[in-house]
Amino acid sequence: MPADLNLMKLCVGAEGPEDLALWQQQRFGAGPAMHVTRMWPKRDEALLDGGSIYWVFKGVMLARQRLLRLDERIGEDGIRRCALVLDRDLVRVAAVPRRPFQGWRYLKGDEAPADLPRARLSEDPLPPAVAAALADMGLV
Repeated sequence: MPADLNLMKLCVGAEGPEDLALWQQQRFGAGPAMHVTRMWPKRDEALLDGGSIYWVFKGVMLARQRLLRLDERIGEDGIRRCALVLDRDLVRVAAVPRRPFQGWRYLKGDEAPADLPRARLSEDPLPPAVAAALADMGLV
């Protein structure tokens, strides 16, 4: 059963989920991945009840990672930040186009795209522009 509340975030600098997975492997090794953000989610309890962060690549939501916990980080500037601690399993989801936004946004469970079926996981992912065009046409 999908979580009632999730986050979505633009993944800047990555072409797709494979780039993000490689970057996380290089940065965090075998441990959990993290993404540090300025704002602490006010609805943290709901997010940690099975929620995920859904990643948007070049205007298309293509993958998610389960949120494990939220850790406090104090920057060199003394400002409190939130480290989103993520499961290393990067799950591909049905492509959904998204307009640009800043920071992260809440994503209700009933608005989150479905995970791709197992049979489709071995397929090479479509380029984000093609996935977005197909999603706009309702074909993905």
